[in-house]
Amino acid sequence: MSENQGEPVNYILSIDQGTTSTRAIIFDHDGKPVTSGQLEHDQIFPKAGWVEHDATQIWNNTREVIGQALSKANITRHSIAAVGITNQRETAIIWDRATGKPVYNAIVWQDTRTQAIIDRIADGDTDKFKKITGLPLATYFSASKIVWMLDNVDGVRERAEAGELAFGTPDTWVLWNLTGGPDGGVHATDVTNASRTLLMDLESRTWSEDILAELGIPASLMPDIRSSSEVYGTVSTSSLLREVPVAGILGDQQAATFGQAAFEAGESKNTYGTGNFLITNTGTDIVHSDNGLITTLAYQLGDDAPRYAIEGSIAVTGSLIQWLRDNLGIISRSEEVETLAASVDDNGGVYFVPAFSGLFAPHWRPDARGAILGLTRFANKGHIARAALEATAFQTSDVIEAANADADVAMTELRVDGGMVANSALMQFQADILNMSVVRPEVAETTALGAAYAAGLAVDYWSGLDELRDRWNEGERWEPQMDAAERERLIRNWKKAITKTLDWVNEDTD
Repeated sequence: MSENQGEPVNYILSIDQGTTSTRAIIFDHDGKPVTSGQLEHDQIFPKAGWVEHDATQIWNNTREVIGQALSKANITRHSIAAVGITNQRETAIIWDRATGKPVYNAIVWQDTRTQAIIDRIADGDTDKFKKITGLPLATYFSASKIVWMLDNVDGVRERAEAGELAFGTPDTWVLWNLTGGPDGGVHATDVTNASRTLLMDLESRTWSEDILAELGIPASLMPDIRSSSEVYGTVSTSSLLREVPVAGILGDQQAATFGQAAFEAGESKNTYGTGNFLITNTGTDIVHSDNGLITTLAYQLGDDAPRYAIEGSIAVTGSLIQWLRDNLGIISRSEEVETLAASVDDNGGVYFVPAFSGLFAPHWRPDARGAILGLTRFANKGHIARAALEATAFQTSDVIEAANADADVAMTELRVDGGMVANSALMQFQADILNMSVVRPEVAETTALGAAYAAGLAVDYWSGLDELRDRWNEGERWEPQMDAAERERLIRNWKKAITKTLDWVNEDTD
């Protein structure tokens, strides 16, 4: 551990650039959060199915939350050993290398505008690139978003082919700006984020020249692919963190997995955030799912062998509660959904399938759309709130069923994290539907913690994975209480509800 200006280097600062907000959290050597800053950014919906963010706003918010975190605890840059970055994945940003100005808003991972591009590329085979990338052809990933900007924003293709532009997911955007931007900013990403673009070869961990060529994406746009834990560069002199090394990058779900100390094959976690994401570590083996999950990088520490994972990605869980608040107005704060759901004894026969962006894992049905089913005159807003919460647990059940089908050994407990795990009623229902123990860690900020761990390992702030594993402590545990017949009835009705959402988008209704 090094020292600057005679002050002990006591902390790691983690930047968590998420779908709805950006946070800076400072962790101590015990992996405990000391202080934080947080700002939400605008959610931009120009058309149905389009979801955008203002990348400049995100960068401005990043600078501000760093200042908030440092000032709240009167911590200076001299006490920060390193900076880690974690981020919403798949979201695509293209910007001018000379000015740092984005050519268009960031196109968010939830955006579905590129379905026609996906259909054209797939030509009937959505698994066309799966053996190389681990991913099905879907609007979820970055590649089609890049193609859309190249084809639809004036001058972007010509400027990209001239080498004037840079692409990145939000980790790359934050890193480039932190390390100088137009004045020498580091244009890089890590293997976990690169593996979400639909453009990286899983085995070589390099950009696939064949896929780039087929999609017409200039290679000069792409960032360098680095490990998840190494010194990428130092923060520029214009920042409060000037000269502090930036030393860890992990996509948000991989960061949460790392923060849960799920380092070895067979270990897993489920994050309850804007969407839900189950990741199961497969070690050094690349495992291709036969049951609708995707193959991704779990992490790579410096020059060590990379670790892989299978993932079940669910598009809409926490954002469904925001939809109840912002679009329907049946709650005024997200926290009120638990009280409203508790006002009824059960779901009243109501099921809510939130296929706002189609269905992700394990179904991969872009033609699906959201539906509330089973409505009668008996149903009220309490039943709708309860059905919305239960949808999170049912969707998680679907991906765990798929993961167990892919795995040699079935999961026996589920480690959970994310904002929704504060909802005890949801966690109990999750345990009931899974017939499995659900465990929340003592430190709930696992996403930011994972990025901090990656950065700290790179600068020897922590000694290794064994030390980090010892820091994981159980916070709360929920055991299943529902009888088998009721569980089976609820799951049977949920699966029936899923079938009613399919084939909604077609040439006549799109």
